[in-house]
Amino acid sequence: MPIELKHTIAPGTLARSPQPSLRSPDGQLTLRAPESTDAPAVLEAFQDPVLSYWHARTMDSLDEARAWVATTHESWRQEGTAQWLVTRTADGAPLGRMALKDMNLLDGLAEVAYWMLPAARGQGVAPRALDTLTDWAFATGFHRLDLLHSTRNEPSCRVAAKAGYPLEGTRRSSALHTDGWHDMHVHVRIQESYEKHS
Repeated sequence: MPIELKHTIAPGTLARSPQPSLRSPDGQLTLRAPESTDAPAVLEAFQDPVLSYWHARTMDSLDEARAWVATTHESWRQEGTAQWLVTRTADGAPLGRMALKDMNLLDGLAEVAYWMLPAARGQGVAPRALDTLTDWAFATGFHRLDLLHSTRNEPSCRVAAKAGYPLEGTRRSSALHTDGWHDMHVHVRIQESYEKHS
């Protein structure tokens, strides 16, 4: 049965071009596609107990990290997930990761996800990188971006607020962590609110 709705973002819009590098408005951060040389930094990130507490995925070797990098390139080509490594523009040092997950080009929907290396936390890197990603997503045509985190993850809640993602509500017992089920805050940015505040 045909779908009468027109795609918010035409299929192939992302895949037909290389994944773009994004520069923060202050020029201090660059978001770029991960490369195989980033594997040590990615592996280091997943050894951090804070990050591993909030993520179900584990990573135990450079081979696994390189495989993760390879999947990011394939995910871009399939227009399912887009992953960026957040780096310091001045020297290219890796600081963290930003992503759009579960991209739905028909409806123009995606979920934001991120993590920061320990040395980059508390310096405003995550909100600035999230602002940069959000600007690109809305300029590309996405309509709604969701940001979900455990209600116990207060730092992530602060990142959402600083990046202009208001709290929409709470999804009760909706994410399974290693210590059981967590309630999840849902923060949202939509294209209309972006246009009003641009």
